[in-house]
Amino acid sequence: MAADCLRAPLLGSERFRDVSDEAEVIVDIDGSDRPTIQSFSNYRNNNHGGHGDHLVSLEDQNPFDFIGAGSLSVPSPSTIDPFRNNTPNIEGLYEWVKILVCIPIAVVRLILFGLSLAVGYVVTICALHGWKDREKPMPRWRGRLMWVTRLCTRSVLFCFGYHWIKRIGRPAPRATAPIVVSNHVSYVEPIFFFYDLFPTIVTSESHDAIPFVGTIIRAMQVIYVNRFSASSRKRAVSEIKRKASCDDYPRVLLFPEGTTTNGRVLIAFQLGAFIPGYPIQPVVVRYPHVHFDQSWGYISLAKLMFRMFTQFHNFMEVEYLPIVLPLENQKESAVHFAERTSRSIASALNVVQTSHSYGDLLLLTKASQSKQEKASTYMVEMSKIETSFNISTMEAVEFLDKFLSMNPDHSGRVKIHDFLRVLRLRACPLSEKIFGYLDVEKQGSVTFRQFFFGSAHILKQPLFSQTCESAFTECDGRGCNYVSQQQLQDILKLAMPDASEEEVGGLFNIFDTDGDGRISKDDFMTCLRRNPLLIAFFGRGSASR
Repeated sequence: MAADCLRAPLLGSERFRDVSDEAEVIVDIDGSDRPTIQSFSNYRNNNHGGHGDHLVSLEDQNPFDFIGAGSLSVPSPSTIDPFRNNTPNIEGLYEWVKILVCIPIAVVRLILFGLSLAVGYVVTICALHGWKDREKPMPRWRGRLMWVTRLCTRSVLFCFGYHWIKRIGRPAPRATAPIVVSNHVSYVEPIFFFYDLFPTIVTSESHDAIPFVGTIIRAMQVIYVNRFSASSRKRAVSEIKRKASCDDYPRVLLFPEGTTTNGRVLIAFQLGAFIPGYPIQPVVVRYPHVHFDQSWGYISLAKLMFRMFTQFHNFMEVEYLPIVLPLENQKESAVHFAERTSRSIASALNVVQTSHSYGDLLLLTKASQSKQEKASTYMVEMSKIETSFNISTMEAVEFLDKFLSMNPDHSGRVKIHDFLRVLRLRACPLSEKIFGYLDVEKQGSVTFRQFFFGSAHILKQPLFSQTCESAFTECDGRGCNYVSQQQLQDILKLAMPDASEEEVGGLFNIFDTDGDGRISKDDFMTCLRRNPLLIAFFGRGSASR
């Protein structure tokens, strides 16, 4: 009975509906330190002679209810960081002594490395000289000449401390498995596969500009792809299919993770290798170690190379797994084919699979560059985000840029005044509700995850696009297909009656994405997709908010 009494409200809901001007008092029953967002209007009143602490609870106020958005739920950040190098610094007496002993050896290795790279580069130039039609397979005599470069790459691996490399299994014949996929831990795997398989690789367009290496890559009849361009990705898939179907080309090698990890997990696969529907041979690469993690994560290339040069020996294992065939009895999607292949690799590595992707690495890197103490908490498992919310990596990066401009504190949290400053909003009941909607923990501040998932949640609503179009039509009352600053001000005055012309001008500049002094429909839709929280100002009944 006592429990029932405690659960019962002190005042009935009818009482709350009838109250308009009375002060609202929040009683903290459990006494915990749980900050509450103070109403800016009450704050101003208090600072101009008002009496008492007027606090407004925003917990049950949803400014996005009109588009069908329910309460916000933000998943907890993953405890797994797939990109962290576990020995980024030189620690321990053994490591320092070993480095000092190996420095003379490292000098010899560096000289041999330079000679190997130079010889390989010159031979590759000779092999490519006079080859005009790059759309056709490389002539056999040029391929035989490239054997010298392949031996040079094995010498490069020797310089890095890979004196012997343990192989398990054998590569399947090219006719049986024209596509090979592998996990990606370091820059070492492409060098090894160049020597062992001399495949056609799929790589980023930016690699073509790397001195020496770009020339050698071109000799592999590379397939370039810009991962942020849909047309480039489509063209790359077409090239994979074309070259995999022709026995005159080498087998095609892809790293479907799209970036390097620390080898302790397997992140989400890109689908380029699986769309053509050819048999695939998975390969796993391991780097057993005790003192030095050879993964390329949280560590610069120069530092990683120095650590490799100053090792007595670096261990590497390569295991060729059984071929994964596309299902013949049913039409299999590329997603399912990729899942079966990734399970095969994860099982062989004995690691877990996550929904992280290259996009998470971009978020992590940008957060690190901004000196965020807990940069790993800025990862959102982009593969899951792209599937669930239809948000691209570049859009996620734009959301992070906006959040970082809000000056998060050392714990990665943003206060309401910085939130409003960046969105060019004034303190008003509706803007407080928007902030309170994101502040699911009711701590008076929001994290990037709350800001990002809140924005993504709004974008996902089926009524979002329709509401954006209706809002533009309402603003463009004269049917001119553009909105002036005055028209925008007239609409926003319903939600922010005290907004000054300067404040409306700040919002107008956000909407005027092309800077031509007026807001076209494209400007309007683009702005709201980049700033979906602003849709609250165009909802029905915004005037009463």
